[in-house]
Amino acid sequence: MKPEAAAALPPYFGIDPDAALAALGAPTVTEEFQRIAKACEAGRIDLAGRGLDETGRRQLRMFSTWEITRYLIPVAQAHFRRVLKQNPDLPQGLSETEGGAKWFTLDEVLRLRAFFAAEGSKAKPYLPYRPKGLPAKMLAVANFKGGVGKTSTCAHLAMSAALDGYRVLVIDLDSQGSMTSIFGGRVADEWQTVFPLLARHYATHLRADNQRRLDRGDAPIPMDDTLGEALTIKADSLIQKTHWPNIDLIGAQLNLYWAEFQIPVWRMQSRGWKLWDALTETLAADGILDQYDVIFLDTPPALGYLTINGLAAADILLVPMGASFLEFDSTGRFFDMLHSTFRSIEEGENMAARALGRRELNFEWDAVRTIITRYDGAQQAELAALMQGWMGKTLSPHRQDFTALIGQAGEQVRGIYEADYRDFNRETYARGRETFDETWAAVKALILGSWRRDERAAGQEAAE
Repeated sequence: MKPEAAAALPPYFGIDPDAALAALGAPTVTEEFQRIAKACEAGRIDLAGRGLDETGRRQLRMFSTWEITRYLIPVAQAHFRRVLKQNPDLPQGLSETEGGAKWFTLDEVLRLRAFFAAEGSKAKPYLPYRPKGLPAKMLAVANFKGGVGKTSTCAHLAMSAALDGYRVLVIDLDSQGSMTSIFGGRVADEWQTVFPLLARHYATHLRADNQRRLDRGDAPIPMDDTLGEALTIKADSLIQKTHWPNIDLIGAQLNLYWAEFQIPVWRMQSRGWKLWDALTETLAADGILDQYDVIFLDTPPALGYLTINGLAAADILLVPMGASFLEFDSTGRFFDMLHSTFRSIEEGENMAARALGRRELNFEWDAVRTIITRYDGAQQAELAALMQGWMGKTLSPHRQDFTALIGQAGEQVRGIYEADYRDFNRETYARGRETFDETWAAVKALILGSWRRDERAAGQEAAE
């Protein structure tokens, strides 16, 4: 018998210190961080710039007749073509080859959907349910565990809602600005983020508080130039159009993180300021909740003041997580911190409310759900089932599978709904869409259920 070949030693044995020193290079100084940052910025601009139109902006792809009739407008292809032929004033689409498939912009699809809703069968849901007279529903996507797909989940839900026909606003509260990059936003400084809205809310409170101080004979708190300027800024001036015709954006950039330091200073100056209401009340005051159907809030991966504002503003809270012990453990701690934070705010406010005979503060959400992302059914099914048993209704039964479509979309700085199905075989495309379509269906059910509850409450109140 031949002697067995000696097993190779693990790579961490026998490392030569002199060779390691030669590979190490010179020590890193602070300025090196700037060089790395600039290299990353150049790469980001290059990647984000791919697929731009002649104006230098992102451009949304077109949608084929097959795609429209399968995913967007519930009609048969033959009927769809017949309606277009009978109505030459409707968008007719473009063909890349003579006699080839017709392709339409999303704006044209929305016009076609409106036509079918007005002229087609009343039994078909051409337009999404949206009760009149009620404000937009706000959904916050949050978790302080990085890498769980928080921003991509938020972006894909926004795209899903847009494809469904809703008017969508995306608000990026994360100073990393990843959501802003996905939608091609351009943000020069913190004055083009939500920061001036938060500052305006405080300035409005401070102005009223100073009047009370003057009435008592006390000296007012000085209002600096930042607060003075914020008083002139409305939410409309911060909203950017995106390459999606029915998705608008309030973007973010690195300087937004300054809010995490400024907000506690304002709070210390005036303890009566309800900082958690800043985003909700400014959006409502500026009429934003009437201009849109659904508003998505992408929060930072930390439970700071920006996240608190987003969560307090939200009607629905979505918490993405992976099917692993560490992510499950971290998510549990996240909910523990949510409880501690919001219970602390309630207790602090309600001590004074009880003493003054005022209505007590109680935070409330229409629904709170966790969503398993980047799911691998072959390896994670058992743990996901255990998590479902432990969390029950809080954990959405729909898993976001990780597929080739999702992987390629991430590499190309776009959402899966922005991917051209001709780059895949149709089965791969359909399977990649399916996981996000099911997630949107579950989230849409939460939105519609909460709207219906609001409708009934409003009707009951009117009856009384």
